[in-house]
Amino acid sequence: MLVNMNQLLSVAKKNYFAVGAYNVSNSELLKAAVEQCEADNAPGIIAVHPTELAYAKDDFFAYVLQRIKNSKVPFVLHLDHGDTINNVARAIHDGFSSVMIDASLEPWDDNVAITKKTVDMCHLVGVSVEAELGTIGQTGNHIKEHLKNGIYTKPEDAEKFVDETGVDTLAVGIGTAHGIYPSDVEPKIRIDILKEILEAVDVPLVLHGGSSNPDDQIADAVKTGISKVNISSDYKYAFFKKARAILAEDDGWDPNNLFPKAIDAAKEVVHHKNELFNSVGKAELYAGMDPWRSQFL
Repeated sequence: MLVNMNQLLSVAKKNYFAVGAYNVSNSELLKAAVEQCEADNAPGIIAVHPTELAYAKDDFFAYVLQRIKNSKVPFVLHLDHGDTINNVARAIHDGFSSVMIDASLEPWDDNVAITKKTVDMCHLVGVSVEAELGTIGQTGNHIKEHLKNGIYTKPEDAEKFVDETGVDTLAVGIGTAHGIYPSDVEPKIRIDILKEILEAVDVPLVLHGGSSNPDDQIADAVKTGISKVNISSDYKYAFFKKARAILAEDDGWDPNNLFPKAIDAAKEVVHHKNELFNSVGKAELYAGMDPWRSQFL
């Protein structure tokens, strides 16, 4: 069942669980995320970065839409870190039910203006909008530039930003970074800041950079009130680690011989994350909910 982010996270927020957002750019990663969420009876978010959308092409997401619309569990198709209005328009055209507009590195007034313009456009067709306030530090692929670039979200800024933009969900900076952390870095999620932000705003809060963080810290963030956790690196790492191991032992070239075990490795991570987010079995809470349908579709 396809829903938008408002439908999905209103239930998660009320029931103190989080929904995993799994980035996909091909059918194997989609298979891992969707099939494991179905096996867990857990809601899920199929997240797509603009670079992933450019790689996979629009036709692929026509297939993605049909796959998740016919699923027994609720899914959102979400544009992750959309950086231009054009990217947002492309996602709407492709049938995405949710978008993120990320102008967090822009000055305050520009971030507000870009986000509000996106909200005004998307709400005309029932597409929900996520934005970011504060910044999430970058790790990249084992790059040393990590949390140095992160800026914690101020609760008073979060309240003002939500009021001025009308955004549906908010990604906050509370100490995470994108990617896999270097071995010399011990991440620390600031639960104290999260609590203050939750007191200041009513919209569901999003944790970006969910990969490679200690399980206990993620669990605490979810119990405290995080409603969505972004996962990309962790399950992709498991997928390609297994694929490399198979290729090192077998010089074959058939995808049906290479990918099944790699998909299973990725599924193990998705299952672990769903358990960590307390979302296993929660699909039943959406029984009777009407599927989302844009007036464009």
